[in-house]
Amino acid sequence: MATRPVYAVVDPADGELVKGYPTATDEAVDGALDAAAQAYAQWSRHTSVDRRAQLLSGVATLHSERSGQLAEIIHREMGKPLDQAVAEVEFSASIYRYYAENAHRFLADEPIELLEAEGTAFIRRQPIGVLLGIMPWNYPYYQVARFAAPNLALGNTIVLKHAPQCPESSAALQQLFTDAGCPEGSYVNIYATNEQIARAVADPRVRGVSFTGSERAGAEIAEKAGRNLKKVVLELGGSDPFIVLSTHDLDATVQAAVDARFENTGQACNAGKRIIVADDIHDAFLDKFTQKVLAMADGLAPLSSVAAAERLEEQVERATADGATFVSAGRREGAYFPPGVLTGLSPTSPSAAEELFGPVATVYRAGSEDEAVDLANGTPYGLGSYVFTTDPEQAMRVADRIDAGMVFVNGVGLEGAELPFGGVKRSGFGRELGRAGIDEFANKKLIRTART
Repeated sequence: MATRPVYAVVDPADGELVKGYPTATDEAVDGALDAAAQAYAQWSRHTSVDRRAQLLSGVATLHSERSGQLAEIIHREMGKPLDQAVAEVEFSASIYRYYAENAHRFLADEPIELLEAEGTAFIRRQPIGVLLGIMPWNYPYYQVARFAAPNLALGNTIVLKHAPQCPESSAALQQLFTDAGCPEGSYVNIYATNEQIARAVADPRVRGVSFTGSERAGAEIAEKAGRNLKKVVLELGGSDPFIVLSTHDLDATVQAAVDARFENTGQACNAGKRIIVADDIHDAFLDKFTQKVLAMADGLAPLSSVAAAERLEEQVERATADGATFVSAGRREGAYFPPGVLTGLSPTSPSAAEELFGPVATVYRAGSEDEAVDLANGTPYGLGSYVFTTDPEQAMRVADRIDAGMVFVNGVGLEGAELPFGGVKRSGFGRELGRAGIDEFANKKLIRTART
């Protein structure tokens, strides 16, 4: 039996190979690092911020112009519904446009007020060199935009290793950067193996690494980078709590919970995976929520692969074996996993600490605000969170107590290019997007001048 290529478009519904792509040779990977290193001097020192911003603006425009084509590619690669795929492309365009429009402001010298001495001092943000990006499959364009846009604006160069199931979308991005006029080597896509990437992380030409993916792989990347004194940004898993303490409109809050959990067929690190509802509205909420979830079975998209659906099925089976109840509209068929709701799962069960990456929500009952917060913080993860309440003081009080990098109050889909994204605990460290995103791989150089 022939070995399946590492980089391949695979029909997510049935696991059949559509087209394979050759993995890069060691020489090609070395050439990519060389190209990025050689381009760095030109890009960082001899390309003005104005010019870099102009090129990023062109990248944004091409995303919008090619949104249909780009959306079709990821629909084919990982099964994303076309409307959501187009929305992802447009959001990515807004990120490149944001950094193009704000690069000058973010990179302006930052004066420091001296305490007693005379003279001047300021911080100047400068790039550090070649950055290696290792990206996942669930948001093929958005994940790249979060990493590439701020760092290209800053003057770093990018070597990008995408997920093996995204060979066409990663190639389309490379072509897009080329067509936008970005210099050769400023952004380089490589079809590298895990072994080649491990060597690249240690390579002295690489000055920093950004990884989005699993907790296990993130730990390995961080260990390799740490041994070689490289800065790392990690965006790992999440099991975000969606806390409902009170509401003026139960139907709207239920719909918000559905939207937070099931966007991208539930395959989002920052989805509201654990729904925690106050005791006095729990039963009514659960009834309406379950009805909406079961109704979603019609027209459901497949998960990214048969293996992903099988893994989710195993997790649900372990949870029910540990006492939980699972209500669903059917059974798994290939990569199709019918949406469902888990209830009665003990917070102390090993299953309660797992991330369910697919269309399954776990619902908990909370007898008090304190219990809701304890449930929210009761996993190893700390990426995002949601708090719904009619009491503004309670909202801020609970937001302050949640162990997470992000808290969204009384709304979903509130992310934006200007808002920093990232987590704490085993969800990783570092931030992307907003002002924080351009600071992660910047040399914040102090320039101090004495009075002359």
